[in-house]
Amino acid sequence: MSNRRIDEDKRATLRRFAALGAATPLVGLGASDDDSDSSSSDTRDAIIGYLAATPGAHFSKVRDDLQLGTGETQYHLRNLVDEGTLDVRRDGDYKRFFAASRFSAFEQVALGYLRRDTPRGMLIHLLRDPDATGSELADKLGVSRATVSTYAKELDAVGLLSRESGYEVRNPETVITLLIRYADSFGSDAAAFANDAAGLIRFDP
Repeated sequence: MSNRRIDEDKRATLRRFAALGAATPLVGLGASDDDSDSSSSDTRDAIIGYLAATPGAHFSKVRDDLQLGTGETQYHLRNLVDEGTLDVRRDGDYKRFFAASRFSAFEQVALGYLRRDTPRGMLIHLLRDPDATGSELADKLGVSRATVSTYAKELDAVGLLSRESGYEVRNPETVITLLIRYADSFGSDAAAFANDAAGLIRFDP
């Protein structure tokens, strides 16, 4: 792919998310003089729009999906966090970003785990089949029983799963709402679940 094609793809991606970002009430809040030029402003708006559609994305995903440079991404994310437009939450080795004051601590944690394939698969399958065992989850997801056990322990520790009697999703209504609302930003498993589960909960934006 030529550099010209890459630049065109990048501009198209930024414009698409910048339009979404410009429509959010957060855009423009606390903008510094450094953001006065069109290119910087478009990048800033694109990041806001992207995170409105993909809350809980980590640094590398923001950078790669928007086709930005590492320094460029660091600059804008740091400014947006410093001015209070975005919240950031440490998730192991990752920093995950969210629209400021939009999500509770539980929702931020849930979104972080829903952006990981195996934990998301476990939660989706348990929402479909609350009686599923660890072995059944492992078979369904194509992972080892030890992997399921490790993630179940993590999900229990952060308040997303109870292991008191089998496995049980905590605050399932909230998890379902997040899966449905942001289904397109997760994997195909979430899209399929949202298609089946949309009638289970009513969301009024």
